[in-house]
Amino acid sequence: MSAYARVPLIGLWFAFLALPLAGWKNSLWIGLGCALVVLVVSVVRASAQTGFLVGPAGRIKAGFTSAWGFIEEKSYDRRYWSLFLLLIIALPWTLDRYSTDVLVITGIYIMLALGLNVVVGFAGLLDLGYVAFYAVGAYSYALLNSWYWLSFWPALGVGVACSALFGIILGIPVLRLRGDYLAIVTLGFGEIIRLVLNNWDNVTQGPNGILGIGRPYLGDMRLYKPMHFYYLVLVLCIITIFIVNRLDKSRLGRAWAAMREDETVAECVGVNIVYTKLSAFAFGAAWAGFGGVVFSAKQTFISPESFTFFESVIILCMVVLGGMASIPGVMLGVFILTVLPEALRELTLFRPMLLGGAMVLMMVLRPQGLLQARGGRHHLERDEPQGEAGAGR
Repeated sequence: MSAYARVPLIGLWFAFLALPLAGWKNSLWIGLGCALVVLVVSVVRASAQTGFLVGPAGRIKAGFTSAWGFIEEKSYDRRYWSLFLLLIIALPWTLDRYSTDVLVITGIYIMLALGLNVVVGFAGLLDLGYVAFYAVGAYSYALLNSWYWLSFWPALGVGVACSALFGIILGIPVLRLRGDYLAIVTLGFGEIIRLVLNNWDNVTQGPNGILGIGRPYLGDMRLYKPMHFYYLVLVLCIITIFIVNRLDKSRLGRAWAAMREDETVAECVGVNIVYTKLSAFAFGAAWAGFGGVVFSAKQTFISPESFTFFESVIILCMVVLGGMASIPGVMLGVFILTVLPEALRELTLFRPMLLGGAMVLMMVLRPQGLLQARGGRHHLERDEPQGEAGAGR
């Protein structure tokens, strides 16, 4: 079947997908729009193959590549980071309570996404049950505060330790698993934690959740306003970025990178695979617990509905969209998937479709993410043809 003959079928398929969300009239318009987009892409591709658009296409591709190269280069410049930090510090004074609260949630997701980036981006281990560690941190503080009146700051360390311990517990049985099998086991682990929280009524209060969780105190000042939590989360995010960046550049970070590229070769050259995997799960889970304790203190109420599988998918999409193993890229992915949906709240019914379409386009057009990491497999692949050409000469 030719490319042009598939266009109506593609339009009908998208219309069918949109039917439960948009109704039959809107779904027909969505299908027609998708069909037109596919038709334009097919025409451009056919024209490029015949040589009609070789020159313009080359200039567009070169401009696109140079623009992204400029963005990636500036994203690592300390001067731009300092300016960005000053703007972030002054930002809540120009926003209302709702917008500040959205930024607080964004900061929590930054901690979660950077923690998952350690597992998925640095170590190359696909974790689909990451939200379980988030839940462990949140429930650790909620239970300790409700039962023993433990304050926020000691509970922060306890929540991080409990989540890291659960990360090690998950890492031990999956040491020999890779790829799809690893993803299935981590998915099952996340669902087990959610079901335990939902059914252990004597401890977690089941679906009713835990109410009256205490707010954090800074000296004698009680932190309860969105602006208070904004600066608290900002400090914790800076700590997270600093530690994750140092981990990436450390000897352990190089071991993660070697295991990500080829686990068998890494083991042959002396990398302790058991320690490397367990440390990746432990560090990633620790930052999830970090975010969970802050979320619990901010909301003063938690329930199992806040820790569903969809949360793991969203956090993974943030990492993939921004750029795996790239700290600025992950932060950009978090901003896109938290701030943009709030700005497009009128399109609530279409947000799952827009998210899926954006991920498909990213996988096709820029699989390394919006901001690619320094080093890594894509750099090796880009350099391989030159090496082969040099060897041929």
